[in-house]
Amino acid sequence: MPKLKLPNIDDVVAIDIHTHAEEPCGCHADDGYDDFQAQMAEYFKSPNKHPPTVPETAAYYRSKNIAAVIFPVDAERETGFRRYNNYEMIEAASDHLDVLIPFVSIDPHKGKLGAREARKLIEDYGVRGFKFHPTMQGFYANDRMAYPLYEEINNGGAIALFHTGQTGVGSGMPGGMGMRLKYSNPMYMDDVAADFPDLKIILAHPSFPWQEEALSVATHKPNVYIDLSGWSPKYFPPILVRYINSILQDKMLFGSDWPVITPDRWLSDFAKIEIRDEIRPKVLKANARKLLGI
Repeated sequence: MPKLKLPNIDDVVAIDIHTHAEEPCGCHADDGYDDFQAQMAEYFKSPNKHPPTVPETAAYYRSKNIAAVIFPVDAERETGFRRYNNYEMIEAASDHLDVLIPFVSIDPHKGKLGAREARKLIEDYGVRGFKFHPTMQGFYANDRMAYPLYEEINNGGAIALFHTGQTGVGSGMPGGMGMRLKYSNPMYMDDVAADFPDLKIILAHPSFPWQEEALSVATHKPNVYIDLSGWSPKYFPPILVRYINSILQDKMLFGSDWPVITPDRWLSDFAKIEIRDEIRPKVLKANARKLLGI
């Protein structure tokens, strides 16, 4: 495959920085993936009872005239779910680069093997970002075990996007499916931002119950941004809205968390909260455009 091309951002109304890719085959009944996805759909009251494929996702975003960053999550080690191979996901997305911006995911526990894969994905395919989910992958973001992978991402000028805060993954399942919330406190990403000052970092989601920690890190570290995915804006805490409207207005990014939350739902609720008119275009498109270098 040739290097990935970027959508014509002039033609879209928004950039969704946070959407999930699922395998074309759908769910894996053999490893519990089907039960996991059903519980996720129930938790988020999602209209998508089964995960849409990459082409289905592209068709939805094309119909809405929205560009979308899309990625899998490599959490094989911790969950037992087979990962959606990065190369297969890129190939599926390559026919839809008018609306899709593929990111990838590598479990940091893969060590040097993962670091080599990251280098190849950046150099040979032009991948622009990597998704991390500390709770699903079972690691603290500041664990030195992950640093060789961060070094490759940093050297390649790509973005590191970290899940933060509570997660719907395993919510309501016995033992929370073994997921440990502690890993996703955004304060652990502060060490990464300090140790890699040129690495572009996105803290994903309103970081309940650590919202103020996330705002602190993004305020203090120039290379840290926040995406607003995973929650309906009507549930945003007042302090988050205050920071969107003020000192972090250039660092806040629209994200839905598709398919469990649709852009239709997110954008409808965002229109109803008190955001200054001149800041809305920054959140919906301009900030992400600048961060992605489009």
